[in-house]
Amino acid sequence: MAGYLLGIDYGTGGAKACIMDDQADVLSYSYREYPILTERPGWSEHDPHLYWSIACDLIRECIHKANINPRDIKGIGTSSALPSMVIVDRSGEPINRAYNLMDRRATKEVKWLKDNIGEERIFKISANRLDDHPVIVNLLWERNNRPDDFNRIDKALTIDGFIRRKLTGRATMSFSAGAFYGVAYNILTGEVDQKLMAEIGLSPQLIPDAYACEAIIGEVTAEAAAMTGLVPGIPVAAGQVDCNAGWIGGGAVEEGDIQMNLGTCGNFGIVHKDPTFLDSMIACSYTTDSRSTYITIPTTTTGGQLLRYMRDQFSPVECEMEKLLQISAYQLLDMEAEKIRPGSDGLIVLPYLMGERTPIWDVHARGVIFGLSLTHTKPHLVRAMMESVAYALYDSFCLIKDTGRKINYPIVLNEGGARSKIWRRIITDVFNIPTVLVKSRVGAPYGDAVLAGVATGVFKDFSICKAKAEYVDRMEPDQTNHDLYMDYFKLYKKLYGHVKEDFLDLAELRSKYL
Repeated sequence: MAGYLLGIDYGTGGAKACIMDDQADVLSYSYREYPILTERPGWSEHDPHLYWSIACDLIRECIHKANINPRDIKGIGTSSALPSMVIVDRSGEPINRAYNLMDRRATKEVKWLKDNIGEERIFKISANRLDDHPVIVNLLWERNNRPDDFNRIDKALTIDGFIRRKLTGRATMSFSAGAFYGVAYNILTGEVDQKLMAEIGLSPQLIPDAYACEAIIGEVTAEAAAMTGLVPGIPVAAGQVDCNAGWIGGGAVEEGDIQMNLGTCGNFGIVHKDPTFLDSMIACSYTTDSRSTYITIPTTTTGGQLLRYMRDQFSPVECEMEKLLQISAYQLLDMEAEKIRPGSDGLIVLPYLMGERTPIWDVHARGVIFGLSLTHTKPHLVRAMMESVAYALYDSFCLIKDTGRKINYPIVLNEGGARSKIWRRIITDVFNIPTVLVKSRVGAPYGDAVLAGVATGVFKDFSICKAKAEYVDRMEPDQTNHDLYMDYFKLYKKLYGHVKEDFLDLAELRSKYL
């Protein structure tokens, strides 16, 4: 009898699911977008109740589209964009809204940890910076600002951890998610440092137990089965961070493999065995062997989100044309940007709409449009935003390349805005490195389904991803464009240096007049 596998992924802007067969061929796929709530400066939230209702819809839709008997589903894998946090009570129900990865409210808690614990000590344990506002930092904010609600917390979960709690009744996290709990989570041992937790005044019981990504942590309960259309008893794997899931699905299974996403964030990852970590980057355990393999993940906070912002706030015509012509508003924006020359005729954007991660780590940074004149149009701004994301990622890439770490070229572009040909061309020319596109871009839920297959023994290992991956639309860099971009990149770097202190002044003004 055929066996099927289910993968479910939660990004910052939406959730998706797929079902594959035991040959790793996709039978069905579903997606739902959900709102990002940014009602207060520095806050970025979701309605956590949507997570489960959407999961139920996605699962039922995938089962229907695949035309399979849910009794033949052999395993389930999950992932989510991190850091994220869903605080739940003892019954597993959410307390307040969920944090997503753009949330930056816990600035005072970050400062307290730097002053009282020290960045060096925290980095030695976690291999990550405080500035990413991981789960443990946000728990401190909850304790300091909503003590009554804090006292109700049973566990602090990631989004995918919340879904596994709903599916199995068990609170868990994966080794790959552990790095995004941060501070006291030891990336090398997979355990929380009890002494440090005591020093910062948090109970270790708030943190779920960590498991290897491919470990089976529970089975679908009767209650969850009734709500999702599944059957009780289906094994559920411990899960993984969403970028790992997407890159696994795209065939990144060997040391040195590099893949890039342009989802809500823009990021790329380089797989490595060496447990040496850069203090300007994000690092976590990698799924292929989450006990001894790692991935370094440079990230710009609002990557693909810049284009979503342009679509939602400034493109009503494109959105109406999408309805009439059945052509994506994003495709229409691409067509506009393609008309503009490299360098956007002297328009430069700093893409820091919600602060910035690697390599500058500035929670107060905000977007800047530099060089705007009456000759510039909306297409100029669209292209300049695309170029700014390329500059932000290239900034981190230069630091990694200088370490001499093994990198297997070409760069493989995977999820989100990577479907944009003009954006891929910009990245190819900025990086001055050939790029290819993953042909089948189901993305993270595909990697989650493969994870479920490895966890349940349907697949012997992750090599099937490399065998199945097809890379298309190879691009070679244009040296003339690269030289131009490097001139603009130098100015891009200088601009941030000029306004860095002004961002802090602006944050203080906004706080004063709230």
